[in-house]
Amino acid sequence: MDIIEILKEDYQRFPQNQTYSIYAPGVYFQDPMNKFHGIERYKQMINFMQTWFLNIKMDLHNIQREGDLIKTEWTLSWNTPLPWKPRISISGWSELGLNSASLIVSHIDYWNCSRLDVLKQHFFSLN
Repeated sequence: MDIIEILKEDYQRFPQNQTYSIYAPGVYFQDPMNKFHGIERYKQMINFMQTWFLNIKMDLHNIQREGDLIKTEWTLSWNTPLPWKPRISISGWSELGLNSASLIVSHIDYWNCSRLDVLKQHFFSLN
């Protein structure tokens, strides 16, 4: 199956049953909260999200490949397990770098908001 199709399916069922075999063992991951190397650490981050966040949804808006770079545009949302269970939403994009074997060697996420904006969503409605 084509890596684009695999990624589309992974986004639809995120964070369950992700296809980790499309990542190189030493993949570099970065987002506004994390920066690390290794597929095992990536699995731990996904497991943390599954364990602590409620009703996680990843909406894929666009995906395209240009040579050895895949760019995705998405919105990630979840409920935080606070007593009032606020719905948090982050829109952004990812740049996935591929090696010659078409494995993802870098996964860098960018947010269309600040970390403070995300924190504020826990206490103030977006409306």
